[in-house]
Amino acid sequence: MSHNNLTIDHYLRSTWLSVQKMYNEQAAKFNSTMVMGFTLLSIDPKTGTPSTSLGPKMGIEPTSLSRTLKNLEEKGLIIRKKNPEDGRSVLVVLTKDGLEMRNVSKEVVLGFHEAVEEQISKEELNTFFEVLHKINLIAVEEKTFNKKKQIQ
Repeated sequence: MSHNNLTIDHYLRSTWLSVQKMYNEQAAKFNSTMVMGFTLLSIDPKTGTPSTSLGPKMGIEPTSLSRTLKNLEEKGLIIRKKNPEDGRSVLVVLTKDGLEMRNVSKEVVLGFHEAVEEQISKEELNTFFEVLHKINLIAVEEKTFNKKKQIQ
């Protein structure tokens, strides 16, 4: 397989866009989006989840999360309750319909995971995960772009 001088971020971005497109196509069948499904999967189905911990858990911006929660609430998939453990925060809780849609989202994610596992060996997947982990470490390592240029 030739890599044609494409950068790592090209492969990461184009692969993620393909996966995102596939998830959005599945979600559209249920009048939903990938982000809505991802949000439902991030909410504890039994106890709910404090709204303040959802953003960091999902890695999305607060304004984007607020918009998504508003949409989920309008669709009757979540409700917001005062957190009994902390009166200042709000718990996001799944409704019966929200729990059903969460299960649909979970089936889609697991279905994709199984399809990948059927076509890619365990060894290849382990290597893939190790490489992604290392790339992530390089990306978050502050020294990556702060290295002093050596003068020769």
